[in-house]
Amino acid sequence: MALKQTMSMSQNLVITPQLQQAIKLLQMSRLEMESAVRSELEENPILEEGVDLKEEDLKRIKEAAESVEGREAEGAQDQSTQDPQKQDEFEWDSYFESAQKPPREMSSGSEEIMNYENVITTSQTLHDYLYWQVKMTGFSDQEEKAADAIINYIDDEGYLKIPLEQIAEEDKLPIEDLEDALSLIQEFDPPGVGARNLKECLLIQAKQLEEDTKDLVYLINNHIKELEKKNYDAIAKALNKDVREVIEMCKIIYTMDPKPGRAYMSNDTQYVTPDVYVYKVGDDYVVSLNEDGLPRLKISNFYKNMLKGGNTNKQEHDYIQEKLKAAVWLIKSIHQRQRTIYKVTESIVKHQKDFFEKGSAFLKPMVLRNIANDIGMHESTVSRVTTAKYVHTPQGIYELKYFFNSGISSADGQDLASESVKLKIKEFVSKEDVKNPLSDQKIAEILAKEGLQIARRTVAKYREMMKILPSSQRKKYF
Repeated sequence: MALKQTMSMSQNLVITPQLQQAIKLLQMSRLEMESAVRSELEENPILEEGVDLKEEDLKRIKEAAESVEGREAEGAQDQSTQDPQKQDEFEWDSYFESAQKPPREMSSGSEEIMNYENVITTSQTLHDYLYWQVKMTGFSDQEEKAADAIINYIDDEGYLKIPLEQIAEEDKLPIEDLEDALSLIQEFDPPGVGARNLKECLLIQAKQLEEDTKDLVYLINNHIKELEKKNYDAIAKALNKDVREVIEMCKIIYTMDPKPGRAYMSNDTQYVTPDVYVYKVGDDYVVSLNEDGLPRLKISNFYKNMLKGGNTNKQEHDYIQEKLKAAVWLIKSIHQRQRTIYKVTESIVKHQKDFFEKGSAFLKPMVLRNIANDIGMHESTVSRVTTAKYVHTPQGIYELKYFFNSGISSADGQDLASESVKLKIKEFVSKEDVKNPLSDQKIAEILAKEGLQIARRTVAKYREMMKILPSSQRKKYF
């Protein structure tokens, strides 16, 4: 039996823990990154937070980086091509030079823009309001316990979608107490709260009206599908009533809120903090990173001296060296993340100057490849850096992903961004005759007259993406 040996060469990408950390940081949102850095500050004694970075900080971190790289090179010279530090040299001087510079002074109201912060307005939630009503209604201790258990399971829209039997089992409460408590909660404000489905939600609101609601209750119980479709003729035929009378009944139902908790959902407003700002200075646009709130990291002088002094045993030395390496890589990864956001934004500004001048209607078709080729990065990197990152522009605040659109050819040979087409559709709908709304086919025909050949199904897709109802449901009879 002959044995045959073969030798082959292959090239593999080794994803080191450090490179994984850099990729993870790149795709984090601003708040996620702030949280991750704060967590690392607590766990890594080598890291310190400084207000201003000084020359000695630069010197310490450069020495630390050289020390880490030197030790790694001693044991892995044959793997240098796989070392991310060799593949992408880190410009320590540039980093600290830029970090020590004060933010650029912008004219024409930039100071006002820079005052935007992570503003979170806290107001009374739906659950707070319901708990307060329990306290104000004079429930017994037993009733209050059952009511609190139910309120805990009511979702943000005001619905109770967990069966009472499950609540009874999980909270060890009698089912009878829960049933009694639910009937009381369903009399609370906002009307319809505690309902288990849409029909029950509307019925609760109908029963709270101060008038004869027999016909309304019957209509909701038996013709809710026709109500959704505004099929008044079918309802009138089933009820043996005049269509005008049915429309008057439906008017009352349409004033009801299908999501009673919605009014409280909007009270917890969270404002986006931009990762980067774009200002107009003269005829040009300037990109400026938002560094506010991001911890300024530096290497601890104390631990550096411990390493230099040689007063540590092997276990202590290895621990400090490991934490030092982690600290250096974190600082490098943060710098790389910020630099990448800057380069991507700068390229977007170059490609989408008409948007910054005139608004969304002038957005051009653009794909990830356009930016990737421009800045010499991989498309996946551009994709990561544009997710959950926001830019403050003269036109408002947008996610970086917003600027990427497929193109639609027009009659004059110009490509129009799909986002611009959506805005046109939205504009047509906003100006339509509400008693005779535009069908998807009609919208497609109007666009064709403007030189944009788009299929009816494409119009329908864009309409659904903008959460615009079909023409049959937009039609108003009164």
